[in-house]
Amino acid sequence: MKPQKCLALLALTIGLVAGAFTAGALAAEFKNVGDAPAILYDAPSNRGEKLFIAPRGMPVEAVLNYGAWTKVRDLAGDLSWIETKQLAERKNILVRSINAKIHASADDSSNVVFSADKGVLLELIESNTSGWLKVKHKDGLVGYIRQSDVWGI
Repeated sequence: MKPQKCLALLALTIGLVAGAFTAGALAAEFKNVGDAPAILYDAPSNRGEKLFIAPRGMPVEAVLNYGAWTKVRDLAGDLSWIETKQLAERKNILVRSINAKIHASADDSSNVVFSADKGVLLELIESNTSGWLKVKHKDGLVGYIRQSDVWGI
């Protein structure tokens, strides 16, 4: 193969690989603390400083995996480390608006089923492209909330 073709092929390969890493880096990956509360540390080690006890079900954004540890970001934007085995795939979200309205259907004019304040944990049942999420409160109430009113998706 000619040197120009080799260089062009190499440049194309590097561009594709770099694009794949960039696309993956831009997509947020949210997980939840598992069935038991978990300690969040300042370093990827049980010997690190204990920063916070995360309640079960709390959503976190997975930023980096390092062996048996995952660096996570919380709703406030704080970074910490958690043992990867303490994370679950189940989707919970946190209300980030004050007095967010949960409606009977994905429409602002529908009846309000309940309101939730900032920090309330909701189970994500379904998401759609119209900007609404179907959610369930721990008390069993189900409704739709605007995606802009929550964090963790």
